[in-house]
Amino acid sequence: MTWLLAFVLLVAAAAGLLRWRRPAWYWLTFGVTLAALRLLVRYGSVMDACGLTVPPPRWRMRLARMTNRDMPGPRAPRILRLRPTRTGLVLRIKLRPGQDAFDVAASTDRLRHSFGLYGVSSRELRSGIVELRMTGYDVLKRVHMPAKTDPAPMRIPVALREDGAVHYRDYRAIPHALTLGATESGKSVYLRNLVAELAPRDVGLVGIDCKQGVELFPLARRFSALADNPDTAADLLDALVDHMEGVYQTIRAHQGVASAIPDAEIAADIWDLPEDLRPVPIVVLVDEVAELALFANKIEEKRRDRIITALVRLAQLGRAAGVYLEICGQRFGSELGKGITMLRAQLSGRTAHRVNDETSANMAFGDIAPDAVLAAISIPAELRGVAISGDSTGGWSRIRAPHTSLRKAVNICNRHADRTPDLPELAPFRPVLPHLMPISAPAVESAPSAA
Repeated sequence: MTWLLAFVLLVAAAAGLLRWRRPAWYWLTFGVTLAALRLLVRYGSVMDACGLTVPPPRWRMRLARMTNRDMPGPRAPRILRLRPTRTGLVLRIKLRPGQDAFDVAASTDRLRHSFGLYGVSSRELRSGIVELRMTGYDVLKRVHMPAKTDPAPMRIPVALREDGAVHYRDYRAIPHALTLGATESGKSVYLRNLVAELAPRDVGLVGIDCKQGVELFPLARRFSALADNPDTAADLLDALVDHMEGVYQTIRAHQGVASAIPDAEIAADIWDLPEDLRPVPIVVLVDEVAELALFANKIEEKRRDRIITALVRLAQLGRAAGVYLEICGQRFGSELGKGITMLRAQLSGRTAHRVNDETSANMAFGDIAPDAVLAAISIPAELRGVAISGDSTGGWSRIRAPHTSLRKAVNICNRHADRTPDLPELAPFRPVLPHLMPISAPAVESAPSAA
């Protein structure tokens, strides 16, 4: 008996230590079993307390009267599946007649408290079927991306959502995006993750970094074109517009609209072209967009109008030509001048790290998800990398990208430098770099931040 008691105390101490120091390990060893049992035991009473039950059908009540049995109680949504994951539980339920998915979504905070979990989110899969994703611990405190993801040619994993799912950047679904963030908010790490994930793929990278290139030029071996000042950026954007127009001419020359051509072979964008004719897609990364919109005299104002016009044209027409925009900045507001709100309207994807003012949050989410504005301005300064991500559908979620050091991103870009496509229109802007000398020992990565 003494040994059994000592064993129980040892297990309890180990569980407490894991929960404090390694919550992910605690969840996989103890938490998932305890949480599943707690959910199944409390399910009926919790649903009743949250108002997520319906009265029993009349025929059951009539049958109970006829047989002198106890009256049946209210019915909760039926459990279809309970699946454990590496970060929590996924509960799929079928709603009873008369119930609405909105009622479940409005009760997620009460369900979180009642089931003793860290977070609960709800989404309707189809009519009458609702999925509850529950997290057992704060997955954004220390981000660990799963070993297996579900990428596609233009779909890359870049962050982890607060419900434990992977957040993807899908360029074919959302061609252009706006990313905002104040100094030390984690915006640069997010941009680094994008480059690191795109580097091994058959895609052209074009960078505009008006901070004298300190963010993007270390990754230059994987870039087809780079600009580090507004004057070069204006010429580079004009060259991109010329490239886009050339791609449209290629598409028109191979559209094949004759009656004998099958519908599936009629080309309307680069993805409809045969692989041997398909131009390489291009991702344009613009860091500190405000530097492109500021001016101090008439000459700079003309340059500014030229830059914004080119960006708007690329945002409006670039998708079919395989040109995708990633616009990043600390500040993005209407005071940057004419054309800015027109540019914003074309940027369907929105990501906001911690911002210093409500105006920037409103520019990010005010036109698509007003309730995300408060979430964006309430991100604490010590949680660098945490961001709010939304799109034109109105949905939004809290995400955090894994820490990627500059050394790791540089190593990835150098390793895949042979994938850098040669784009004739952008050849004058190709960075000229010295030959990469082999090293006898691998470079040491910088240590990740404690956040």
